[in-house]
Amino acid sequence: MEEIICLCLFAFMAGFIDSVVGGGGLIQVPALLIFLPGVPLPTVFGTGKFAGIAGTTAAMVKYVRSVKINYLAILPAALAAFVCSFLGARALSHLDASLLKPLMLVLLVLVAVYTFIRKDFGSLHAPKLTESKERFYGLLIGAAIGFYDGFFGPGTGSFLIFIFIGIFGFNFLAASAASKVVNVATNLSALLYFAWNGHVLYEVAVPMAVCSILGSQLGTRTALKRGVGFVRVLFLVVVTGIILKFAYDTYGTGGSDLAKAASSVQQLFGRKG
Repeated sequence: MEEIICLCLFAFMAGFIDSVVGGGGLIQVPALLIFLPGVPLPTVFGTGKFAGIAGTTAAMVKYVRSVKINYLAILPAALAAFVCSFLGARALSHLDASLLKPLMLVLLVLVAVYTFIRKDFGSLHAPKLTESKERFYGLLIGAAIGFYDGFFGPGTGSFLIFIFIGIFGFNFLAASAASKVVNVATNLSALLYFAWNGHVLYEVAVPMAVCSILGSQLGTRTALKRGVGFVRVLFLVVVTGIILKFAYDTYGTGGSDLAKAASSVQQLFGRKG
């Protein structure tokens, strides 16, 4: 019972953070790993997806009512993300997630540095792509992010926000709203796979989902009230937190993840050879 209470508190915090700038997985996934020792990794992820999609959906509904969303660009991205997230969830049981950590660490550092240097980044909403390019880039981005979220997950919302600002020209609020639509698709697809294969602990997931909804409602209300500047600052804080977490996982434990990644690559090329 104590474990469930602690997980609910973390779900509330994850829902708050994720509803504003993404990155809720940075809080929720480690908490699940700590308080559900011995539980298979797919079950941990499935339980987390159940709680996460509840909060993300609640945030999406709130944003849809308050922020104008460019569905022409977002729906193709959401569709591609739905399909590829399912593939990513399937790949989770066959591939080593440590392969992605060094790459994600580099990308997140670049995201943080660029956002910090560009003081006006995300302050103006000025879409800069034609309709055909919005659909094309939406499909590509949805496919890539969808696979990543189904397979690994942490930082998905933050990556989406950065992409919607940098490539599409959205401001932080519009990008955050758009990212929720895509994130709901990725979470739903991965959750369907995990649930179908019995990888959800509902006695844990349901109370976590309730708390995630409460956190996301508070986070969305705060973001809409405080505006773009608040979201930008919180975005930098969360991305920095994800960087520190990835850096510790990759280097702080004696480089164990790097060793695993190198071993996996060697085995992969060894089989091909």
